[in-house]
Amino acid sequence: MLQPKRVKYRKMHRGRRLGSAHSGATLAFGDYGMCADANAWLTAQQIEAARRVFVRFLRTGGKLWIRVFPDKSATKKPAETRQGGGKGAPDHWVAVVRRGKILFELGGVTEAMAKEAIHLASYKLPIDTSLVEREVSQVES
Repeated sequence: MLQPKRVKYRKMHRGRRLGSAHSGATLAFGDYGMCADANAWLTAQQIEAARRVFVRFLRTGGKLWIRVFPDKSATKKPAETRQGGGKGAPDHWVAVVRRGKILFELGGVTEAMAKEAIHLASYKLPIDTSLVEREVSQVES
């Protein structure tokens, strides 16, 4: 599971999940990408589940890049605990994802394979996703 090796502070504020992504909204490595269509927290378990779907579907062909990392701690209080008593202990790690962020990138595969792989992996994530393709610049000669 993905998680930071160490952090400066154990507990973090929840923050706001408004607006669209500024950084990480364009393809940087592969030819096809999975783009987030909504704002959400993706847990490390969800990212790992989607990664496993990609790896199993692609077998040995193609390359996968993971463009999100769960670096925010989410806390949880124990079940059947009364109110008060401070913030709960860190429970899991999440990645803050905004609309337009590229989550995964694929390279070295056909468009049909990329489309099917992204479709299958999207079932593992709690948000709607879409396929984005690299724009091919036409060279005039």
